Amino acid sequence: MNYQEALTFLANLTKFGINLGLGRMEYLLDLLGNPHKHLRVIHIGGTNGKGSTAMITAQVLEEAGYRVGLFTSPHLHSYTERYLINRNPISEERFAELMTRLRPLLEKMVAEGREHPTEFEVCTALAFLYFFEEKVDFLVLEVGMGGAIDSTNVVPSPLVSVITNVTLDHMDYLGNTITEIARVKAGIIKKGGYVVTAERKSQALEVIENKCREENAFLVRVGSEITWEIKEARPSGNSFSLSTPWSSYPDLYIPLAGQFQVVNAATAVGVLEVLKNFYGFGITSQHIKKGLEKVSWPARHEILGRNPLVLVDVAHNHDGAKALRRSLEEVYDYRSLILVLGMLGDKEREKVVRELAPLASTVIITRPNSPRAGDWEELAGEARAYAPRVKVIADIPEAVDAAFQEAGREDLICITGSFYMVADARAYLQEKYATPSFL
Repeated sequence: MNYQEALTFLANLTKFGINLGLGRMEYLLDLLGNPHKHLRVIHIGGTNGKGSTAMITAQVLEEAGYRVGLFTSPHLHSYTERYLINRNPISEERFAELMTRLRPLLEKMVAEGREHPTEFEVCTALAFLYFFEEKVDFLVLEVGMGGAIDSTNVVPSPLVSVITNVTLDHMDYLGNTITEIARVKAGIIKKGGYVVTAERKSQALEVIENKCREENAFLVRVGSEITWEIKEARPSGNSFSLSTPWSSYPDLYIPLAGQFQVVNAATAVGVLEVLKNFYGFGITSQHIKKGLEKVSWPARHEILGRNPLVLVDVAHNHDGAKALRRSLEEVYDYRSLILVLGMLGDKEREKVVRELAPLASTVIITRPNSPRAGDWEELAGEARAYAPRVKVIADIPEAVDAAFQEAGREDLICITGSFYMVADARAYLQEKYATPSFL
């Protein structure tokens, strides 16, 4: 297979849907020689912030001189973005070669009467094989969905397990309450392991603490053992101080906007402190400081223009929208807000609208390029209860253009919602509007 053929093959696996469980994954990896058992893994789960926490952790480890694999999902513009080594994506040729090697093993499983692995299981198996063969020093591994029976949870003994937070998301699969979802996410905690969490809600934190006691795992809590204080929050990033049981960091900076990113940074520092103090890895205070300063994470409170100010953010659930709202109210300076919003049908759309639409002078509703878009135009009716002016424009580039037609130089255009929509809007912005006068 070439790269396009490999992508088509993988896309066809979406017909197997979401089918949680570890049996298919374990068997497939056994056919591959169990590469996941020979990797040093930092396993990062949670509802929001797990991708940012993973990226920050990987960046500091790279700064410390290590060869670091990073597996995250979904991607923005290219499937190769899911597989990074020291920020460099897998080549299209290597991706195709690995998929070609996987395909006959999938056919073998079906011939034996086994269930066909899902798209994400194949995607994850490819990751384990790739990072093993590339001999990375660490694999920073983001959970796909939940934890306990997510395909990434085949790792027997991660160096550190992370649960950033627990909110109501993917309720069709994970449960209807915070407590139920927390139990699923706590499934990545392993016997005798080390755990870092930034969860503060009592019902979720109690589940995590109980699981750590059951597994005799060592728990580090952001907000208790690790504390932080923001010195200055700007659209360009955050200056802050941080204290852990082992070190103090009086002068840190991360070039990611949104105060929640300081919590993600604190969580990552907790992971790094565990690696340094319990495993003896060579990570210094300067590595942490310089690594944080080099972090970049597209479409997470990302500024893509200044005349007018253009903010792109993946706020695809209620907690993400609340964090975005706080930043719009506290960090950014603008006259009027033009909101471009598109969300999948299985997300908390009405709650997101309730958070963001009251801030906007104009809301433009657009359609995510996904079969999961559902009745996307319903968002417009919900937005009209909060915003004085609402437009419905299905085509994403046309919706972006309409926002620029509405905006003056002192206004802010915020493009947010599902990955599928934000990725398309971001690509269009970079193609059409990335000019010196715009930036």
